[in-house]
Amino acid sequence: MSAGPRPAFYALAPGGWRDYVTLLHPPYTLWHLSYVAIGAGLAPHLEARRLLVALAAFFLAVGIGAHALDELNGRPLQTQISGRVLVALAVGSIGGAVALGIYASLRYTPWLAPLVAAGAFIVSAYNLELFGGVFHSDTWFAVAWGSFPLLAAYLAVAERMTLEALLAAVFAAFLSLAQRHLSTQVRTMRRRVAAVHGTIELVDGGREPVTTETLTAAPEAALRALTMAVTALAAALVVLRLG
Repeated sequence: MSAGPRPAFYALAPGGWRDYVTLLHPPYTLWHLSYVAIGAGLAPHLEARRLLVALAAFFLAVGIGAHALDELNGRPLQTQISGRVLVALAVGSIGGAVALGIYASLRYTPWLAPLVAAGAFIVSAYNLELFGGVFHSDTWFAVAWGSFPLLAAYLAVAERMTLEALLAAVFAAFLSLAQRHLSTQVRTMRRRVAAVHGTIELVDGGREPVTTETLTAAPEAALRALTMAVTALAAALVVLRLG
C-alpha cells in the first residue's frame, strides 16, 4: 500500500489507540524534547529531578497540548478523536505543564515565571492561529519550538542565563527552521496535492518521472536523520552530565 495518502510519514492507520499515537507526532515530539535535554545538559551541574520536571512539562505542553490544539484546528492528521476529547487533552495537558512551571518557578528560580506565562500563550496562539495567524510563522516556530525549550530547561537547571545558552538557542532556532522548511514541503504534498505530473530530463538524455514519492522521499529521509541526530546529541550531553 502506498504511503502517499497518509497525512504524515509517521501517521498510523486511523482509528482507536493509533489516533493517539499519531497525535503525538512521535519524531517531532522527540526532537523538541531533545532541545530540553540539550539545554539541561549544557548547565554546569545537572540534577536528574530538574531534567525530568522540564521534560514532563514540555511533553505535556508540546507533545500533547499543542498537537491536540493543532488537530482541533482543521484536522490535519485526519484522526477520529472527538473535538471534546481534543479540548480536554489540550486543557489538561497545558494546565499540567503550567502547574509544573509554577512549581519550578517556586522551587528553583522565579525567573522561570515569565517563561511559563509566555509558553502558555504561544502554544495556544501558534496552534490555533490566533490574531490572524501572526504567531503561526516560520520565525515563531523556530523560536517557540526550538530556542524556547532549550533556554527554559537551561534556566531551570542553572538558575541563570549565560552566553553559551544563548548561542545554543541560536543553534536550536536554525535547526527548527530547517525542520520547518522540510516538513512544510512534505505536508503540502501529502495533504493538499491531488496529483503530480511531469518528468525530469537528465543531461545524458535519460528521463525520470516526477511523483509524490519523489518529491517527499528526500525531505522525509532528512527529517528522520535529523531527529536521530538531535536525539543522539541530547543523550550524549545528559550521559556526560549525569555520568
